[in-house]
Amino acid sequence: MIMKRNNPPGISRQGASTAVREKPQTANASQKPDSKNTLKVIPLGGIEEVGENMTIMEYGDDILVIDMGLGFPDETMPGIDYIIPNTKYLEENKKRIKGVIITHGHLDHIGAIPYILPKIGDPPIYTMKLTGELIKKRLEEFHLLGRSQIHELNKDDVLTLGNFRIRFFRINHNIPDGVGLAINTPAGLLVYATDWKFDHTPVDGRPTEFDKLAKFGGEGVALLMSDSTNAEKPGYSVSEKTLGDTIDRIMVDAPGRVIFATFSTLISRVQQVINAAYKTNRKIVVTGRSLVNNVEICLATNYLKMPAKGMIIKMEQARKLPDNQVVILTTGSQGEEASALARIARQEHKTIEIKKGDTCVVSASPIPGNERAISSILSSLARQGAKVLYQKILDIHTSGHAYQEDLKLMISLTKPGNFMPIHGEHHMLLAHADLAKAVGVPDANIFTLDNGQQLEMSDKGVRVSDAKIPTGYVFVDGLGVGDVGEVVLRDRQVMSKDGMFVIIMTIDKRTGKLNSPPDIISRGFIYMKGSEDLLKEVKHEVRKVVETKGKGPQEPNWAFIRSEVRDSVGEFLFQRTERRPMILPVIIEV
Repeated sequence: MIMKRNNPPGISRQGASTAVREKPQTANASQKPDSKNTLKVIPLGGIEEVGENMTIMEYGDDILVIDMGLGFPDETMPGIDYIIPNTKYLEENKKRIKGVIITHGHLDHIGAIPYILPKIGDPPIYTMKLTGELIKKRLEEFHLLGRSQIHELNKDDVLTLGNFRIRFFRINHNIPDGVGLAINTPAGLLVYATDWKFDHTPVDGRPTEFDKLAKFGGEGVALLMSDSTNAEKPGYSVSEKTLGDTIDRIMVDAPGRVIFATFSTLISRVQQVINAAYKTNRKIVVTGRSLVNNVEICLATNYLKMPAKGMIIKMEQARKLPDNQVVILTTGSQGEEASALARIARQEHKTIEIKKGDTCVVSASPIPGNERAISSILSSLARQGAKVLYQKILDIHTSGHAYQEDLKLMISLTKPGNFMPIHGEHHMLLAHADLAKAVGVPDANIFTLDNGQQLEMSDKGVRVSDAKIPTGYVFVDGLGVGDVGEVVLRDRQVMSKDGMFVIIMTIDKRTGKLNSPPDIISRGFIYMKGSEDLLKEVKHEVRKVVETKGKGPQEPNWAFIRSEVRDSVGEFLFQRTERRPMILPVIIEV
């Protein structure tokens, strides 16, 4: 029975939905399907990397978008803040977008919303309550709140968007309100499960809805798309309850303050810290803007529960308490330069300084590329007298992603006709594909795609299309989105490795000759005062090039001269130093 509520368009709220058996489709690459009667599944991000998760589904004139996540730069991307998916295809087809579904509130699934939403016509967003609140807060930071309608759902809602009928099932992750999707389409039933694990004792007491998964399997799943992050790890994922016992023990054993660093969106971990602090009679100081915001949101919406009043205090109050009654909850578990933990480590935090007797806990596994930054912070904290605990020393983190046995169980429950691994780097997807084969999915029915490739499903079968839509990294640098490309990054890499060498030439327009010796500025290449002989040789080389190339009856070609100086001096410096700085010739006409 549909409840009489002011439901957003396309949403029916009911205890159970009527099942329609969908016949699984099997692979048949020999026939090309009719594009109008074909379901297209197109990942825009998240299957060549961990992050930037975004998938679109297209049938006829209807497009459904799932997640809009960002990724974090690696050490080859100096100056870049974030990476977001390329949405050119959606921008060209924005009138066909029926809606956006967000599976949960982590930044690799919601972080790109402020950058992408305005470009694609501000379509309505459908998600669970906590995720909706986190999205609203992020949009508010970008002064975009109100541009798009955000419809809050519950897990038993049925949402109809054009040719797509979506049901939801609760999955466990390390943030509340994570959901998977069961999407009925004219081409069959799809199950979309990203960022999940099976946890029989989750922190919020709400385990995965195995009954729904088995029900979908009984209906006939044409395609399963499932998380591959831990597909190379054998066994079962560790329950959050086990980690809670470890945190309790750390709080009991710590002689002084406990400084606990974790992801700002890892709400289950925050709840465990709160519970452990209560048991050991400690008060909590929260630092780090994103963590402060998320704690406030979760307390207001009852997704975080305080065992007693007055547990969260300011640092000024904490200074009046004995050290063994204080917990500092902070961001910075990935070594982010601007995070609170990094500022504490550099002794730049406004109110918090490390003191002997502190115990610093980093409760996260490093994202690939962040290991060096994390190691530097840990060393700095230890040098200042803190005892440092991290995953290699103590099991202080448990992944929110399923291990091999859980992944096999998901496939066995849903019994898919076809399988597509998602969420992970390519080697993770291949490992997940091998697991699917091990539990009976035929090799011909397993599809491992790259970003931009199209999986097509129709009554003629399932195939990977030859067509591919534009993808690739879109870099966010400050207020600039997409204005930094590979050329700019390459220049930054050159400057960071070998420095910059500026040659300023004052040239007579009539004669094409230097009026005076060129001025040289070196940054990050050589120390000017100790390299007089080399600089003299460079100036001689510049004069030789200018007087040779600048002669002639016609007006000098300054662009040509600059190019010749750059090439000649570049080759000269490489012969002398075996380094290639960025060379910037500047010509002043007189």
